[in-house]
Amino acid sequence: MKFLADMGISLRTVAWLRDAGYDTVHLRDEGLQQLPDDEILIKARIEGRILLTVDLDFAQLLAVSGELLPSVILFRLGNKNYNAINERLTEVLRQCQEDLEAGSIISVTNETFRVRRLPI
Repeated sequence: MKFLADMGISLRTVAWLRDAGYDTVHLRDEGLQQLPDDEILIKARIEGRILLTVDLDFAQLLAVSGELLPSVILFRLGNKNYNAINERLTEVLRQCQEDLEAGSIISVTNETFRVRRLPI
């Protein structure tokens, strides 16, 4: 799996994913901090990356687009520090690999996560 981290995702999470062997890019790595949300989705789709974000706008944009990809992991945690995100991400990756490969929006909270297959 390959990942694209949005600006709300810590560089520490990106480093953690890289250390685990995942091909992971942060928008900041490529100087794309100001890239509009719709173009971020296009970039993730073209590069075959799963988007990691805390921004609700991506789920809405993807839902109205009718596209099957990219998959989005949306973190809706009370605590958005990298340790909390890494812990929840570990569970999502363990349980949702097939959903992520097929195209899904996975909304992650402190207690649960919800999978919605695309298109919505």
